[in-house]
Amino acid sequence: MAFPTLAFLGIGLMGKPMATRLAQAGLPVRAWNRSPAKAEALRAVGAAPRAELAGAVNGADIIISVLESGAVVAQVIAAALPAIKPGALWIDMSSTRQDEALAFHARLAAQGVSFLDAPVSGGVAGAEAGTLAIMAGGSAHDFSLAEPVLAALGRPTLVGPAGSGQVAKLCNQLIVGGTLEIVAEALLLAQAAGADPAAVRTAIRGGFAESRILEVHGQRMLERNFMPGGQVKSQLKDLQNVLVAAADAGVVLPVTALVTGQYASIIDDCPRADHSAALLALEKMNPGQRLGEAPDQLP
Repeated sequence: MAFPTLAFLGIGLMGKPMATRLAQAGLPVRAWNRSPAKAEALRAVGAAPRAELAGAVNGADIIISVLESGAVVAQVIAAALPAIKPGALWIDMSSTRQDEALAFHARLAAQGVSFLDAPVSGGVAGAEAGTLAIMAGGSAHDFSLAEPVLAALGRPTLVGPAGSGQVAKLCNQLIVGGTLEIVAEALLLAQAAGADPAAVRTAIRGGFAESRILEVHGQRMLERNFMPGGQVKSQLKDLQNVLVAAADAGVVLPVTALVTGQYASIIDDCPRADHSAALLALEKMNPGQRLGEAPDQLP
């Protein structure tokens, strides 16, 4: 069976384990990053590093981007377009705004290149394990071409036309960000009111309050382990994009606005900390209150 040639653009916190899984699955992967050393590191897992963007995308059947922001995706698309063959498929797995995804789709379509927006949820652990939730927006035909490749990374689902993947990711981040804040509030309240917060977390697990956030990030908060995983700066960007999408759709999301303000309050102090650092924003509002006695683990 002939595999499509892949160009993987962006070998960062998420991109590195994703590109690694694709290479280890036997797919021909060309790896590119603005810092070439990061791409070069993937040679050991079977990827072919490319120092130049044009060299990565030239002749590729499928191009996958995992980049910092919509603005960076736009810059990379503009730089790559002259070297992309007509009929190629670009899958952007970055987290961007819906209007940005629609603009990428239009720009690529004008050059005969197909497009899926396919952001992910599951963090670095999910990327390493190949268990990411992948939310794809685009045509059914393009999704059928992409699905065998995306299946090496996790569980892909087509959620609607172009731009819909980013809407689904924003809905995901809304729930994640809000739940992180609620878990932080619950644990801090437990301690402040005289209960053992670790025991409270154990007691409520398995009931209606159970969630992956309570399981994973509740423990992170108790340990004060804020090494990334997800990052404060990424969570803030996503929540700000949620509010833009809400304004565009004509709806008011009051809880999201409050949680966005919480992350904004610590963006200057710890932008690269794990998004469980919602706890730090809450403690900042409550002088003298601190969950547990462990020292903070920060990047």
